[in-house]
Amino acid sequence: MSHRPNVGRVTSAKIVIAGGFGVGKTTLVGSVSEITPLTTEAIMTSAGVGVDDTRQVPGKTTTTVAMDFGRISIDRDLILYLFGTPGQTRFWFMWDELVRGAIGAVVLVDTRRLADCFAAIDFFEHRKLPYVVAINCFDGTQFHSEQDVRDALAISPEVPVLPCDARGRESTKQVLIGLVEYVLSMRRTRTGIPA
Repeated sequence: MSHRPNVGRVTSAKIVIAGGFGVGKTTLVGSVSEITPLTTEAIMTSAGVGVDDTRQVPGKTTTTVAMDFGRISIDRDLILYLFGTPGQTRFWFMWDELVRGAIGAVVLVDTRRLADCFAAIDFFEHRKLPYVVAINCFDGTQFHSEQDVRDALAISPEVPVLPCDARGRESTKQVLIGLVEYVLSMRRTRTGIPA
């Protein structure tokens, strides 16, 4: 009996998209998903007044109250399932469930509000979940260099910091590929397998 390799075997992986309130997580999932994304957007109501700080995102009228979900095939052998977290602190109780089984995370940042992503970075570092930082370049402009963002966030030198336009499919896809490559390199390092 001859042994055949697993030709055409499809691997799937769960990725979490996190960051502060109004940073572009829902936009990122929607821009890259090859299926109609599931979103749990709700109209912001007076209940959020004094709780959600909308000063930096004045046009924001909806917010994610549970999660966003999308899917992208990186190639014919790798499918990524994307789970976007809610950004407000009052919904963080769901994060433990959303990250269960994830191989890694993307922390999306707005350089005008860097402090909003500290909690997400702390969350992933505490759980030892690999993550990359994606600088959302609003209006196509990157105001700060990757090194400036790395220094401001005080993250490890090996954590990738990548520019991103959350509205652009190709840009977002490159961030996801960067995360997968980072996760694979970390796993090789831990197991001693050469790159």
